[in-house]
Amino acid sequence: MIGNAPRLALVARGLARRYGELTAVADFSLAVPAGAVYGLIGPNGAGKTTSLRMLATLLPPSDGEAWVAGASVTRESTRARRMLGYMPDFFGVYPELKVWEYLDFYAACHDVPSERRSRVCADLLELVELTPRRDAYVEGLSRGMQQRLGLARALVHDPAVLLLDEPASGLDPRARLELREVVRELGRMGKAVLVSSHILAELADLCTHVAIMDGGRVLVDGPVEEVSRRLDGGRTVRIRTLGQADRLRDLLATQPGVHAIRLEDADDGAPPVGGATPSACESSDEAPRGVRFVLDGDERALQRLLADLLQAGLPIYSFAQESTGLEDTFLRVTARGVRDEPGGP
Repeated sequence: MIGNAPRLALVARGLARRYGELTAVADFSLAVPAGAVYGLIGPNGAGKTTSLRMLATLLPPSDGEAWVAGASVTRESTRARRMLGYMPDFFGVYPELKVWEYLDFYAACHDVPSERRSRVCADLLELVELTPRRDAYVEGLSRGMQQRLGLARALVHDPAVLLLDEPASGLDPRARLELREVVRELGRMGKAVLVSSHILAELADLCTHVAIMDGGRVLVDGPVEEVSRRLDGGRTVRIRTLGQADRLRDLLATQPGVHAIRLEDADDGAPPVGGATPSACESSDEAPRGVRFVLDGDERALQRLLADLLQAGLPIYSFAQESTGLEDTFLRVTARGVRDEPGGP
């Protein structure tokens, strides 16, 4: 790690996979920090599963290279496998095994010492909230429970990186929420999680970072807010003020980095608390108004702007940055169809 730069757990540069004249993945480049939950978003056929299989050392790339916790997936595949856990969209289970036997079997496959396996299995069952089903047969588990068991299986050797391919596929809403909480906890534990999905709602409240993929290429990637800001050309900010909205708009027009200013109608936004309506004698100059605009700059630019507006004596009661949803971001990126300049590891 250099300076304050995050430690990278997974790095891919120019991964490609071709089948004769068919190109499944043309350019997969990504840098995943430790502790990040990185959403890999794209429509069916975008190349997500092929990319994950190359990262998991299950499919040799036609071009490019990737490293898992510093181990090359092409030249040090055995070492790389020790550093990663892979959960495919569909995985086999052994229905005649009990839950604890299933985990114990895979722990043995990963050379976890016999004296440690019992403790490892117990800890993982607690993590995925399957301890009460410890002695149940795998065939008796619901689809959601089997998904959580598959996640525990991918963790038996304590990998630094997790690759999850459509983990919520086929789950009911409750099971998705339970799985989402487990993935969040893995990020808090410092593991790097790369999770793919073509359903944006599954990842919107989960990911710290996002990579949008289409046509076999990563088109844009980075922290969710940074990606949205890059595409918007700045931060969208909304200010609510008790009067003097015209003065606020005029003052904003003089501020550096502020553009696309829009003054809302007096009745835009949420109604007053309690559903009360403005008094008939309340003048339009005193009515609550909103102003939306775009600000180029970082958090310090936001702080300076707010300080200047308050110093000017404006009656501001709300100052907030508005986030852009993943769905809007995805539609803009795939419509554009070109990759941003890579930040690159």
